[in-house]
Amino acid sequence: MSFSQPQQPNDDEARRREEAAVRQRALMVLLDPTARQRLMNVRMVKPELATAVENYLINAASTGRLNRSITDEELKQILLSLQQPKKDFKISRR
Repeated sequence: MSFSQPQQPNDDEARRREEAAVRQRALMVLLDPTARQRLMNVRMVKPELATAVENYLINAASTGRLNRSITDEELKQILLSLQQPKKDFKISRR
């Protein structure tokens, strides 16, 4: 007698795809086309920064702090504010 295993991995994958689709629909409303393109470019280089920006925008919209589309210039400012500062190393030779 064989027992069928629950379809847990497929359910998790379906849920993740649905959440990603909801995020993409929200970003279509929250970002103008040039800002959306910039965010896609950032995602290629720094996916964790792009995710942080998406979370920030979705949270701002859900709490009512954001009620219009973000322009490319505004997205640049958000990216700068969320980006980790670069660490400078100075090597002194004696």
